[in-house]
Amino acid sequence: MSRSRRQPIASGRQAILTLVMGFCAFLLASGPSVAAEIAPTKFVTANGITVLVLEQHFLPIVEIHMLIKTGSAQDPPDKAGLANLVASLLDEGTTTRTSKQLAEQIDFVGGALEAKASEDFTTASARVLKKDIDLGFTLLADMLQHPAFHKQEFERIRTQLLGEMASDNDDPGHIAMKAFNQLVFHGHPYRWAVNGTEETLNRITLADVQAFYGREYSPSQVILTIVGDVTLEQATALVQTHFGAWKKGATPARSTKKPSPVERRTVQLIEKDLTQSTIVLGHGGLPRAHPDFYSVTVMNYILGAGGFSSRLMDSIRDKQGLAYGIMSHFDARLMPGSFWVNLQTKTETTNQAITSILSEIKSIRDAPVSDQELAEAKSFLIGSFPLRFDSTAKLAQVLAQVEFYGLGFEYFSEYPKWIDRVTKEDAQRVAKQYLDPKRYALVVVGNIAKAKVKY
Repeated sequence: MSRSRRQPIASGRQAILTLVMGFCAFLLASGPSVAAEIAPTKFVTANGITVLVLEQHFLPIVEIHMLIKTGSAQDPPDKAGLANLVASLLDEGTTTRTSKQLAEQIDFVGGALEAKASEDFTTASARVLKKDIDLGFTLLADMLQHPAFHKQEFERIRTQLLGEMASDNDDPGHIAMKAFNQLVFHGHPYRWAVNGTEETLNRITLADVQAFYGREYSPSQVILTIVGDVTLEQATALVQTHFGAWKKGATPARSTKKPSPVERRTVQLIEKDLTQSTIVLGHGGLPRAHPDFYSVTVMNYILGAGGFSSRLMDSIRDKQGLAYGIMSHFDARLMPGSFWVNLQTKTETTNQAITSILSEIKSIRDAPVSDQELAEAKSFLIGSFPLRFDSTAKLAQVLAQVEFYGLGFEYFSEYPKWIDRVTKEDAQRVAKQYLDPKRYALVVVGNIAKAKVKY
C-alpha cells in the first residue's frame, strides 16, 4: 500500500515538477532510442548490496531507490499485513530522528521520501536535487538501518491502516478482488491483501515488527538503484559512506511453493444491496520471468488490456452496452500471479455479461487474431514503452525490478523486438495455454437474489 504522506514545500516541488516535465518532453521527442541507451553500471558491495548506477546529466535530479526482497508473500499466515506494517513504520522515526524531523528535513529541500510494501518486495526511496544528494542518502540510510519502531507510532499506524480497511470494505470492487484472490491463491501467501485483514493486523505485535525487520532487512536483500545527475564515482563513494557499515546478515529462507491451479469452476456470490453487480472472473497466470510473458502481453492487449481497441470493450461495452468499462489483466509477480477480467454491470444483465466474457475468452483461443489486431497491439506496446520510465523515479523503479526478476538489462533495448516477434500463432498458442473458459473463479458482488446468477 502506498503511503506517500510527505509532501515537499511548494517552491521545491515546483522546481522538481518543471524539471520532470522537461525530462518527459525529452523522452517523448527521443522515442524508443532512449530505451536502447539505458545501460546501468552494476556492482556488489562488500556487505552484499547490489548497486545499479545510471548517469543522466540533463536534469539536476537524483533518485535513490531501494528494493528490499521481502513483501507480503513473507508474512506469517496468521499475521498477514506484517511486511506492510514494517514498511509503513520506516519513515515514522529512527533512533536519531523523529518522524517530524524526517519530514521537515526532506520538505525543506523540496524532496520526497517514501516507503511501501507489495507482494514480492518492499521499496524505499528518496528523490532530491543534485545539490541535496548527501541529505537524500543520509535520510534513506537512517530509515533503512535505524528504524525506531516506537510503540506510539506502531499503534497509530496500525489504527490508521485499520481505518483504511474499513473504508475499503464499503467498495464492491475491493470486496470482489479480495474474495477472488482467496479463491485463486487458496493456501498461498498471495491470497492476502498486502495490508492484511482486520483480524490478522490486530494480531501483530511490536515484537513481530522488530523480528520481521531483523530477519528480512539486510544488505544482501537490497537492490539499490541510483539514477540521475551523479557520477559513478560519486555514487560509489556515497553508498560506501552511508551503507558500508550495515552489517551483512543471513539470507532468509524462501518458499518456492507455487499457487495451485484452479481445478474447476468456483463461484462466490456476495450479497450487497446495489443496483449494479461487480464481477471478477479469472484464474492463475504465469510468473513475470516466464518467456511467454511477451506473447501473453500482446494477446491480452487484444483481449481486454487495450482499452477501447480491445475485444472485451468492443463486445461488452460498445455492442451490448453492458458496462461503462471492462478490462483484463495478467499480474507480473515473482511466482505465478493471476489473470482476471473485471467489470460492473446492471444487476439484470449480470448473466449476460458473464456469458459474454467467457465467449470472448473462448473466441481468442479458438481462432487466430486478425492482422490488424496484432499490428495495433504491437504498435501501442512498442510506442508506449518509453513512457514506463519517463521520469527518474519510474526509471529507477523499473531498473530495480528488471534486476529483481532477472530480466537482464538488454530488456530496455530488446523489449520492442520481443514484442514485434510475436505472431498470430503465438497469440493463439498462449491464449489456449493460459486462458481457460471452463476452470475459473467467479466472484459477483451485488443483489444476488435479483441477479439470479447461473453457474
